[in-house]
Amino acid sequence: MIIASALLEQVVQHARVEAPNECCGLVALDQGRAVSVHQLENLAASPLRFEVDGAKLAPLLFEIEEAGQQAAIYHSHTHSEPYPSQTDVNFARWWPGCEWLIVGLEDDAEPIARSFMIGDDGAIDEIGVEIDG
Repeated sequence: MIIASALLEQVVQHARVEAPNECCGLVALDQGRAVSVHQLENLAASPLRFEVDGAKLAPLLFEIEEAGQQAAIYHSHTHSEPYPSQTDVNFARWWPGCEWLIVGLEDDAEPIARSFMIGDDGAIDEIGVEIDG
């Protein structure tokens, strides 16, 4: 994923505001480049997982797809490294081919953003985050 520093900062700020709970949302991608960030509410209000309102998610996904873009899921890990947890892997089965951006806020350290593809078989491949500008 290529993402402008201003867009990544939107994700990081969302993570900080929601801490200690995970934040979640979507990043709209155009050929691998982030073009917008869409914050969603974590209905689970949990530091270990996130849950979104399907009634809000569905129209947003439709809007992104109608624009010829792809949706990437983002969320935060507030107490662990930004690497897909088993919960993330289980959830990813419902989102085949979707990129996952995870922001780590562990121990008040500088936020770390990493991006992954999670296969149907649970295989995790890091694809990287390139900050542009």
